[in-house]
Amino acid sequence: MQFLGGNRRKLRLADDQRNACYPHSLQFYLQPPSGNISLIEFENLAIDRVKLLKAVENLGVSYVKGSEQYQSKLEAELRKLKFSYRENLEDEYEPRRRDHISHFILRLAYCQSEELRRWFIQQEMDLLRFRFSILPKDKIQSFLKDSHLQFEAISDEDKTLREQDIMASSHSLGGVQLELESVYKIPFADALDLFRGRKVYLENGFAYVPLKDIVAIILNEFRTKLSKALALTARSLPAVQSDERLQPLLNHLSHSYTGQDYSTQGNVGKVSLDQIDSLSTKSFPPCMRQLHKALRENHHLRHGGRMQYGLFLKGIGLTLEQALQFWKQEFIRGKMDPDKFDKGYSYNIRHSFGKEGKRTDYTPYSCLKIILTNPPSQGDYHGCPFRHSDPELLRQKLQAYKIPPSGISQILDLVKGTHYHVACQKFFEMTHNVDDCGFSLSHPNQFFFESQRILSGGKDFKKESVQPETPQSKLSVQRSKDASSALASLNSSLEMDLEGLEELLQ
Repeated sequence: MQFLGGNRRKLRLADDQRNACYPHSLQFYLQPPSGNISLIEFENLAIDRVKLLKAVENLGVSYVKGSEQYQSKLEAELRKLKFSYRENLEDEYEPRRRDHISHFILRLAYCQSEELRRWFIQQEMDLLRFRFSILPKDKIQSFLKDSHLQFEAISDEDKTLREQDIMASSHSLGGVQLELESVYKIPFADALDLFRGRKVYLENGFAYVPLKDIVAIILNEFRTKLSKALALTARSLPAVQSDERLQPLLNHLSHSYTGQDYSTQGNVGKVSLDQIDSLSTKSFPPCMRQLHKALRENHHLRHGGRMQYGLFLKGIGLTLEQALQFWKQEFIRGKMDPDKFDKGYSYNIRHSFGKEGKRTDYTPYSCLKIILTNPPSQGDYHGCPFRHSDPELLRQKLQAYKIPPSGISQILDLVKGTHYHVACQKFFEMTHNVDDCGFSLSHPNQFFFESQRILSGGKDFKKESVQPETPQSKLSVQRSKDASSALASLNSSLEMDLEGLEELLQ
């Protein structure tokens, strides 16, 4: 595959050639992509795929997989991000091409540790399960053949001949009439899990598996192939990491924030200092609520807390002058001398607004940054309560926030499963009395603005139109300097030919 600095040179393919490239809306990704792609498109596709897989993860925790809500919301995400999801749609070449290339890009980013590989495989399996569930029955045999799976649907005559044995062995059929269900003849070795559970009919070295049971076998095959491919990619990764334009992007992709940029100050001045106490109890996420409470009680926060809370307040609309007044008033209440504040603290506040030092306009911390970096120690109040609090202490906090016992149990279960974003989203739904908040929470400032929108009856708090962060401008507002320099390189006009990349991605 070639990566180009300029726009990708699009190839005009006839309809039959385009269909032959991607005959189905799902695939096993057995062959790596070939052809030319710009470095900007490489980056765009990578970020969109991360967004999709994170949506798959969140929906899998929030809803029962396969339920009507789960199916409709996942289909909406695929539509929004322009990835393939259904057969027989017009002009599906580009969505399927995006799906193919982006999968292999993420292999490069997520092969680097066992934890990343596990996460990537699980989300890709859930995505395949969804796509297979809506695959028309007349397309299944073709998909199995293209995926090199030796699963053959038996004829109606063979099905009738073995009807009693299949019905007796396959528990998933329940009271379903067998003539309405497809049955596949597959090698015995591919159905070992069903055999161990005595859930399949065997004859002459073959298992006769109903369609409802074959999904698990297909997913197991996919997991095995993808796991091996990721292990091979990891061993060959140095060939790609030697390129200074790709290496920072791939290293940071797995923990980059890809949501909206809340640094845009379209909301400046719309929050008064008198409102903060009231807003903290109505619209602040728990992480900021505990920082505000600690500041009011102790009249001081350590550096980590000041940065996390100060940038959040900046993001909801506090001006530099308001921020200086807010922090100075509070610290003076703690018996700090005004001159000491001016000399020791005001510089850092001006610095965070881009008025000192390198003039960097710092952005509010995303949930990902709060969860993954700078964990709080004794005497600190920053961090994520769902990630960094002892379970019993978290239970007490939730009780103080008047969360009902059933809700507390749900949140603690999510925390136990390390789904911290979803736990906070569940907290939002319970404190705002909504069954489904309609968004995937990824930022404290997002929590605030969505809360204000609900409390004002659907009218936005009017942080003026925050545009989604574009990869061309910023890959992540929380990215390191190395990654920023890589983005400049990604937009250069140089052409790179990664020899042997196709073999690397096998």
